[in-house]
Amino acid sequence: MNTTLPPTDAPAAAEFQAATAAFSPLYQQIKGLILQSLQAGEWKPGESIPSEMDLAVRYRVSQGTVRKAIDELASGHLLIRKQGKGTFVATHAEHQVQYRFLKLVPDQGDLNTEGPAQREIVDCKRLRATAEIARALALRSGDSVLQVRRVLSFAKVPTILEDLWLPATPFKGLTAERLADYNGPMYALFETEFGVRMVRAEEKIRAVLPDKAQRELLQLPPNTPLLSVERIAYTYKDTPMELRRGLYRTDKHHYHNDLN
Repeated sequence: MNTTLPPTDAPAAAEFQAATAAFSPLYQQIKGLILQSLQAGEWKPGESIPSEMDLAVRYRVSQGTVRKAIDELASGHLLIRKQGKGTFVATHAEHQVQYRFLKLVPDQGDLNTEGPAQREIVDCKRLRATAEIARALALRSGDSVLQVRRVLSFAKVPTILEDLWLPATPFKGLTAERLADYNGPMYALFETEFGVRMVRAEEKIRAVLPDKAQRELLQLPPNTPLLSVERIAYTYKDTPMELRRGLYRTDKHHYHNDLN
């Protein structure tokens, strides 16, 4: 069995080998090649990828090596295995994926029993990135970004106030009307209409007091503490594509995360 990958495409193989000059296990190399195909859009969100046997032939490795690579991508929610159907590119439109980054759950039941959130788009505007926003999104200060403000309500109770910033170029044409008219998760809209897939996120959490405008949007009395969740979401190659700051009511909800 080969311990390095023979080039199926000479320029691509050379670029890949240069990027992985340090030794890595063979399954990690296969994982990297599958990620390249995902990033290039060879298999789009919701579509099936080739079988393990076909990928083994393509990369000239054992089926077990391919399976281990796919297992890691599935555990990272980039791929989804469906019994008897095959392996598919994960999409935020999938029921088991769409709440992946939303960790606020009701004290009684879960998000499924509570039903989908009611969404109100307060604003969507283009502006120049501050130094702080530019740093978070790997842009230059003054670059154009889109700022969106929305309120999520559960059982008609305003529960989450979110401000998010997106680099303007990849999201050209995004408007408040487009956001309001889309019935699915926002990240599914980004996938289907803008070709941007969020694959991972980092969060910072702290307790804060909202300002007057924030308090009014969430219909809260003065001096009500909220949970502040700041998230940077990344697409492939760890490219930041969204900065999101959410204020969460926790009088009937709590932040829940599984730590593995």
